[in-house]
Amino acid sequence: MKRLLRIKALMIKEIHAIWRDPKSRIILIAPLTVQLFLFSFAATLEVKNVALGVYSLDRGKQGYELIQRFAGSETFSRTIFFNNPAEAKKALNEQKIIAVISIPQDFSRDIESGKQGKIQILLDGRKSNASQIVMGYITTVVNTYSEEITSKAGGTVLPAIVSGRNFYNENLIYMWFNVPSLMGILTMVGTLILTSLSVAREREHGTFDQLLVSPLMPWEILVGKTVPPMAVGMTQGSVILFFSYFVFGIPFRGSLVMLYAALFMFALSVTGIGLFISSLAKTQQQAILGAFVFMVPAIALSGFAAPFENMPQWLQGCMQVNPVKHFMIILKGIYLKDMSPANILSNTTPLVVIAAVNLILAGALFRRRLE
Repeated sequence: MKRLLRIKALMIKEIHAIWRDPKSRIILIAPLTVQLFLFSFAATLEVKNVALGVYSLDRGKQGYELIQRFAGSETFSRTIFFNNPAEAKKALNEQKIIAVISIPQDFSRDIESGKQGKIQILLDGRKSNASQIVMGYITTVVNTYSEEITSKAGGTVLPAIVSGRNFYNENLIYMWFNVPSLMGILTMVGTLILTSLSVAREREHGTFDQLLVSPLMPWEILVGKTVPPMAVGMTQGSVILFFSYFVFGIPFRGSLVMLYAALFMFALSVTGIGLFISSLAKTQQQAILGAFVFMVPAIALSGFAAPFENMPQWLQGCMQVNPVKHFMIILKGIYLKDMSPANILSNTTPLVVIAAVNLILAGALFRRRLE
């Protein structure tokens, strides 16, 4: 009973320390609200509202019709016409446009005479991903127009029609992928920074040594410093869940109980990493730097921005210690496809291992300070 009271007192002290510190309050409130809306609406990999350049020497009907197809597309916000190649090259160099369509002067004549019309597409290779997507849009427009011309001329259209269907996200709405992933990213950011500052703040204020000479055992200190950041992480995850369903309209098809169980283990694993970083750092500045050294590659290599399978095999093996990678799979699986308990368990098990290893290491460092 006395141990529980000691742990409870330490937890209350941690909550007061977090809430009374202006920096900690900012970490709790500002990133969650601002980044949730910022990443949801602005930071997407979709290509929208881009400017398209057109350099056309053709004055015939077919060339005009093709240009109008691009001008009427929702993908391209503006269509800029150029009088010579130098103007088009300059606009491409200055990133005023992402692509230039060059139509030769005999384009319409070739089509009307039954020949194959040719156009050239110049893309900005500095934006490799966006350029590939734009090239796909342009190719789709050209192929659709080509099929219409063939059909009107009485020719044979493609003998087979390819019909695609996307499971779990039928309309490929990017927000359905983005917002659930933010639960993992934003929860990790808030939990990791708060936990990383925990012990380092005690050392800077000179109160950590008082904890070590108090009746508290090392594992009691560990528990007392683990629960408050985890409670913060669970609360932040709940807020994001509320906004994702009621504000953004993201479907939730899985088990709420399984989601919170996975969120609990994820918060525990991140807290363990934060406590390990904090136990190594002597100042809050070192703790913040250590947290960012971990966070940046953890987010970038989690499969959020690029497919995890595209990474080299050795890097995929290294990233098995990344809790964000496993939690991303769980989040998108529970949200969009009602992932089975067996699959959730297989992706939660690494989180348990990560949490156990880091908490044991952090406890060993606390114990060393007592010796």
